[in-house]
Amino acid sequence: MQCVVLGGGSWGTALAIQLARNGHQTVLWDRNADRCEAMNSARSNPRYLRGVKLPVGLTAEHDLQRALAGAALVVPCVPSHALRGVLTRVQEHIGEDVVLCCATKGIEQETLHTMHEVMTSTLPNPERMSVLYGPSFALEVARGQPTAVVIAGGNEAAHAACEAFHGGAFRTYHTDDVIGVCIGGSLKNPMAIACGISDSLELGSNARAALITRGLAEITRLAVAKGANPLTMMGLAGMGDLVLTCTGSLSRNRRVGLGLGEGKPLGAILDELGEVAEGVTTTQSAHALAQSTGIDMPIVAQMHAILFEDTPAKEAIARLLNRQRRAERDDT
Repeated sequence: MQCVVLGGGSWGTALAIQLARNGHQTVLWDRNADRCEAMNSARSNPRYLRGVKLPVGLTAEHDLQRALAGAALVVPCVPSHALRGVLTRVQEHIGEDVVLCCATKGIEQETLHTMHEVMTSTLPNPERMSVLYGPSFALEVARGQPTAVVIAGGNEAAHAACEAFHGGAFRTYHTDDVIGVCIGGSLKNPMAIACGISDSLELGSNARAALITRGLAEITRLAVAKGANPLTMMGLAGMGDLVLTCTGSLSRNRRVGLGLGEGKPLGAILDELGEVAEGVTTTQSAHALAQSTGIDMPIVAQMHAILFEDTPAKEAIARLLNRQRRAERDDT
């Protein structure tokens, strides 16, 4: 199978490695020609995945048209704010029978669309589209460590993408709940920032557990309002991805929270990170979605206050703790 991964960051490179390991001829598109040349000659991507060798069958290409030539599976894996623009360029270079499996997580800021909605509003044949989410650090995938993800989409698209990625220590599951997977896999990032802040302030394990649990309640509330199956939030793109991102040392969004808890400016934290932390922009989008749908999301609201309203972290935590008590379940 001819596969193309769009985006040469850590996650895109890891997914390209997995496809190549499975025997697919795989092209990793990166707009930086020098970086592509370096990857092809050194057989590694030292900027994002230092120490990981690129397998046979994987090549990097900066020219989008050449990269997409003959593609059967296209995997967009660019930052959420860039997805629509990249897909607009992709449209003229792919055939109608191409399967698309988006691995970008986030909510588009201007439209409040999920990444699946961005795809379906940009490209034809939505029945050929799916999304890949779940608890998966890029470095561990690239190293071949055990990982399980979920691919959501129409029956044909989801199964085709699952077959392409499934193999070795990488397990794929499928579902038709695109909305639930997109919401769960995107909104876990603001919660990871919150957990990073909590850990930085040494608030303890109880606080972290409370943030994860009540964060899941907020995510579920919004997902169900958008039409998702609440049971999806108990799965890989819900609880699975949330726990990993909120607790794992490789979590970029948790590291943003750790920096904020130390009092560092957001700009300095992101510069030091050197990669996109989707939780920052997703906090804005999630806050806007909560307001537009009338869904109560207090953790998201306080993360928005910290990131964009200059509210001190300790004050935001105090606001959460001093809220009026309520029933645990929304239907109580």
